[in-house]
Amino acid sequence: MRRLLIRKKIAYVALVTLLSINSSAYSQDTLRLDMKQALEIALSENPTIKVANQEIQKKKYAQKGSYASLFPQISFSADYNRTLKKQVMYMDMDLGETQIPGMENVGGMKDGIEVGRDNNWSTGFNASMPLVNASLWKSLSISAVDVELAIEQARSSKIDMVNQVKKAYYAVLLANDSYQVFKESYDNAMANYLDIKQKFEQGTVAEYDLIRANVTVKNSEPNMLQALNSLTLAKWQLKALLGMDLEINIKCEGQLIDYESELFSDFLSTDTSLINNTNLRLIDLQNKQLEKTLTMQKFDFLPTLSMTGLYQWNAMNNDFKFKDYQWNPYSMIGVTLSIPLFTGGNRHYKVKQTQVSIDQLKLQREDTERNLQLAIKQYMDNMNTCIKQFDAAQKGVEQAERGYIIAQKRYDTGAGTLLEMNDSELAMTQAKLNFNQAIYNYIIAKSELEKVLGQQSY
Repeated sequence: MRRLLIRKKIAYVALVTLLSINSSAYSQDTLRLDMKQALEIALSENPTIKVANQEIQKKKYAQKGSYASLFPQISFSADYNRTLKKQVMYMDMDLGETQIPGMENVGGMKDGIEVGRDNNWSTGFNASMPLVNASLWKSLSISAVDVELAIEQARSSKIDMVNQVKKAYYAVLLANDSYQVFKESYDNAMANYLDIKQKFEQGTVAEYDLIRANVTVKNSEPNMLQALNSLTLAKWQLKALLGMDLEINIKCEGQLIDYESELFSDFLSTDTSLINNTNLRLIDLQNKQLEKTLTMQKFDFLPTLSMTGLYQWNAMNNDFKFKDYQWNPYSMIGVTLSIPLFTGGNRHYKVKQTQVSIDQLKLQREDTERNLQLAIKQYMDNMNTCIKQFDAAQKGVEQAERGYIIAQKRYDTGAGTLLEMNDSELAMTQAKLNFNQAIYNYIIAKSELEKVLGQQSY
């Protein structure tokens, strides 16, 4: 028995030493983060946010490109045609009694005249510009809405990312606080065990108490190790969200109790307006986009007017002696009026489809708003419940700590039993866990509420 006790004491000293060494190395190579720093890293390094920002830039480029349709479109072209069979031209001419040498049979042009040459060259500039095109003008405003939509989608990604980072950060704090509670329980069990062992060696307590104290230590150790493992997993999840290497050691500053003072003030001052909700704003922008599309489709029934012009040089020859070619300039400018008359009902049915899409979007918005209102009520009710749980847990911790002190004194004086002291220690551990869980549940519900309300708390 004495050898067994010595081995346990050596194991305890080794465990404490190992934890001390790990703590020293941990403090030297650990990146310390607070909530603000974690959010800054996530918003700058997370790939989802980078993609959203690039989407905004892409839409802006598309908008600038759409304005190019308002300016003249100028192109340069060059054509070459090889004549395989020349065109024959006939002319009906009545020369009367007039005779022209070499054209005795021209009067009827029965055989016709071949025109053109073997090689035909053409090169020059072509230009076109819309003068009146209502559909084109309306499409420019749709491009502007595309940019607004991309910006709102990026804001939605940021709000969602902030929510995920906050919950991951709070999960680390909860895991760390839970680990501290279990470690404190383990330390208390070990301290009681060493005290009872000393009393057993002096013959003042029974061997049964020593065995029970040893069992309590063994039962406390798995809980502490499990809490430590949960802390490691929570940190991995946070580092993944931050886009960090999982091998980097991090320490999240603060404790859950730091949010105690914010519970009542935050709950009473919560604004539940949905004016900034990103889902509703996206639907509104999509509706705006469809309405402009509907107007543009109706403008397709209107006439369009455009201006065209060209300046070209033409040359024809039967050989490839370019230096002997004679290039003849040719230029033209004009306007084109196009009046749509009939397209088989294509434009009409496009307008009908877009109108149905607008009606569908209105129904979707009503359903989304109704579900969001329900979510707000649920989160507000959860926050109210968490406040009550926190108040009960706070009083429970105070009473449990006092009960544990009393149980220790009763056992030391022989008025109480070891079972009574273990029960009081277990009650104190559970009370502290409930206290931390109440705060955690509140700030998680608050984070979810901020996401629904579209609040940019970063």
